[in-house]
Amino acid sequence: MARLKLSGVKKSFGGLEVIKGVDLDIEDGEFVVFVGPSGCGKSTLLRMIAGLEDISGGTLEIDGAVSNKVEARDRGVAMVFQSYALYPHLTVAENMAFSLSLRKTPKAETTQRVLKAAQILKLDHLLDRKPSQLSGGQRQRVAIGRAIVREPSIFLFDEPLSNLDAALRMETRTEIAKLHRQLAATMIYVTHDQVEAMTLADKIVVLNGGVVQQVGAPMDLYQNPCNAIVAGFIGSPKMNLLTVDVTSIERDGARIEFPGLEPFPVAAGRVQNPGKALLGIRPQAFSLTAGSRTLSGSVTLVERMGSETVVNLRLANDTPVLAVLSGDVELPLDSHVSISFSETDAKLFPVSDLH
Repeated sequence: MARLKLSGVKKSFGGLEVIKGVDLDIEDGEFVVFVGPSGCGKSTLLRMIAGLEDISGGTLEIDGAVSNKVEARDRGVAMVFQSYALYPHLTVAENMAFSLSLRKTPKAETTQRVLKAAQILKLDHLLDRKPSQLSGGQRQRVAIGRAIVREPSIFLFDEPLSNLDAALRMETRTEIAKLHRQLAATMIYVTHDQVEAMTLADKIVVLNGGVVQQVGAPMDLYQNPCNAIVAGFIGSPKMNLLTVDVTSIERDGARIEFPGLEPFPVAAGRVQNPGKALLGIRPQAFSLTAGSRTLSGSVTLVERMGSETVVNLRLANDTPVLAVLSGDVELPLDSHVSISFSETDAKLFPVSDLH
């Protein structure tokens, strides 16, 4: 396995800088997930680690050795792509063994590695089939098996589940988690899917505009986002961000005002001066029972999921708010509803976070 260190890593395409000085340490055996909005640079950063994109600045170290100029095939990494990229005329076994055959690995060793990977992925009964005879989930497992047989020091995954339906995504996500435990391998995984990030990662790296916004354990980022970008991205559905007025900064926090709410204090966080700020409230923090703070609005959409109900409200000042209520709740469209939250569930961020 391997430890990875990025120091001031940059990537430019002509005059466009897409990765703007990334510093990151990935420990041996960690499962690290890169997340962020489309165009944030997460796949580009992964390809730089793989050696598929040149590094414009900074250093990439694998186990302490600077690897900027090391060829992709010599870095000890294996990448699983969004598309399965299987050879249709080859069997499962032949697809998994392809990279070994290019390296002229002895046949007996190749057979042993393929069988071992197939057993891990429960593909041993499918080794003689062609890709056209497999389901989407099976094809993706073959692509993962092709990476396993190379016995890399680092596994790289670029949105590997995005082509699968919901049920297969859940099943394959579970297999990847089991694979990480079984191999104790260093894995770096790119996704836009919140559930994948929160359930798979030891550590999440949030990127935006080619800059690392925050690095930490999934629940650390969920409970203590460092800025409004992370707060609005981590969590599903995303956090409500309401524009409020900070009238003063006092010992008990920043005193805020918002239409329909009595003025109240909330932990100031990075907000240092009176003026506009962003009040963040998780949709799951709301309830229909009476609480310390209450917002009222009209129901614009209700999604009844059985175990929970997602309610879209529009407040009197035309601000949209999303609430996730426990259990099955029947609310008529256009009805007037009050939802409550505690100020301890609220986070305050500078408006400059989103600029």
